[in-house]
Amino acid sequence: MAHAPKNAPPIIVIGAGIAGLCTALAAAPRPVLLLARGSAGNDGATPLAQGGIAAALGAGDTPAQHAHDTLIAGAGSNDREAVAVLTQQAPAAIAWLQRQGVAFDRDGDALSLHLEGGHGHARIAHAGGDRSGQHIAHALAVAAQRAAHIQLQSGCDVDALLLRDGRVIGVRARDGNGHAQHIAASAVVLATGGIGALFACSSNPPSADGAGLALGLRAGAAGRDLEFVQFHPTALAPNGEAAGPLPLVSEAVRGAGARLCDGNGQPVMAGVDPRGDLAPRDIVARRVWQVHHSGASTWLDARCIGEGWPQQFPTVFAACRAQGIDPRHDPIPVLPAAHFHMGGLATDLLGRTRVPGLYAVGEVACNGVHGSNRLASNSLLEGVVFGRRLGAWLAENNPSPAATGALQTLALGPTLDAAGWQRLRELLWQHLGPVRSGSGLDTALAVIAHDPTLAASWPGELARTLLGAARQREHSIGAHFRSDDAQVARRR
Repeated sequence: MAHAPKNAPPIIVIGAGIAGLCTALAAAPRPVLLLARGSAGNDGATPLAQGGIAAALGAGDTPAQHAHDTLIAGAGSNDREAVAVLTQQAPAAIAWLQRQGVAFDRDGDALSLHLEGGHGHARIAHAGGDRSGQHIAHALAVAAQRAAHIQLQSGCDVDALLLRDGRVIGVRARDGNGHAQHIAASAVVLATGGIGALFACSSNPPSADGAGLALGLRAGAAGRDLEFVQFHPTALAPNGEAAGPLPLVSEAVRGAGARLCDGNGQPVMAGVDPRGDLAPRDIVARRVWQVHHSGASTWLDARCIGEGWPQQFPTVFAACRAQGIDPRHDPIPVLPAAHFHMGGLATDLLGRTRVPGLYAVGEVACNGVHGSNRLASNSLLEGVVFGRRLGAWLAENNPSPAATGALQTLALGPTLDAAGWQRLRELLWQHLGPVRSGSGLDTALAVIAHDPTLAASWPGELARTLLGAARQREHSIGAHFRSDDAQVARRR
């Protein structure tokens, strides 16, 4: 292994979700400073993940079949090499997680494997039923806290990257009191998650606001597939004004036999796709969106699960009961919600951006593995596989040579107050949601341009970039659906 110079600054990893934790752990013995807005194990969207992690572990299943399903879900626009890496390393990722202390659910001596939409085999490993993300995040956080090479700093917000001679050499971080600190780094890894909190209806926590993506773009990293946003078709519809992320009704509930129906009990997916309720998420989410925009409601009838509800899906069951719904006897009101960003900062398969010293991994990154629509339960897998690859690469390579030019501070810039955030979220939900059009995208761009507060803010700048990418892609593919696509119109 290449040895770092004595007293070399640490690798800085920003974000303590699954991708950041896996990168930090795999970078041993290099010193790592892990900066998190929340605490390890409770940072980002990872603890909210229900569906589990996909791997070809069952009888008759293979990584090639897992890759086939991933490519089909991604509408063939995936990077095939990235898909091969993901699916071939998936079984090893499960084994590595077990060594870190993750206790996956079992059927006797074997892992309990479940079926989800878009998968041709039952290959989803769960931990704690529908509390998979929470269990995995906790185990990785404990492993990180025990690791001598990792220092964790919680309650920390990174609002600028520091560059010399075009190379990222550190960050500016602020604590909970707003006090700023410049921290030198041998490498900076963005593992900051997605952009779901930019939408009015979202399954993501408020921290998934796209700040990491905005920082990377500000520093000169390229964006890739920024228009590809996945909307989960079955978020639990709030019985009042939503506060925070909408609880998900896991895809595994439909895998267990639940069906989407309208208010009259008629199946919503009938005649839409031969895979019915287990069609890929983009198809199901668009259908639920269309039902809602017709003035009707969509319900998930999961009464077939019966008395097994509290054991099989404790998180969903608790969320339903909190709204006065007993899913053992009542249909569940659902609506689509922004869930995952397939796009992000363009990286290679080692997480390298085009900016020296800057890396990205997990949802903030895009190596093309998901194409235009992510296959269910490939997101946690992505964080483990590519986080481990990046961490191992950083462990084996010397930090970049010290730059000597003038220090450049690339900051995010002004943010928004609560009212501004709400205006932006409603705007993007309406025009950058599951169904888009050129005129709607133009309207959203014009609204931002004519709103001085939005136009001057970093969230507004990021929104313009996302809208511009969606405006540029005039044809529908995967999760990017243009209602004014002439080819779509002809198929109707």
